[in-house]
Amino acid sequence: MNEKQKAEFLKLAEKTIEAGKSAVQKEESVLEPLYDVPVSVTAVLGKTVMPIHELLKLGPGAVIELDKHVGDSIDIYVNNRLIAKGELVSQGDRLGITMTEIVKA
Repeated sequence: MNEKQKAEFLKLAEKTIEAGKSAVQKEESVLEPLYDVPVSVTAVLGKTVMPIHELLKLGPGAVIELDKHVGDSIDIYVNNRLIAKGELVSQGDRLGITMTEIVKA
């Protein structure tokens, strides 16, 4: 590739990058009205099965043992639609979620 071809290539690359930036800005401006729309986010931390008589005995401070542990995979839903997988993590005395995979619909 000679100097003239390199210069032409660089000009074309700059135009392409600028066009890409412009497209991203347009897309962001189109989506901007949606930024304040509330959505419901649910992380399923685990499940358990218990008979009704045990359920009726539950009260404040009761502990329900779930089938998941720190490090296990969990499902993350937005508006009741599975959107991601995550991993349950412990940070001090709090639980958190590390997103590990985005689920393609």
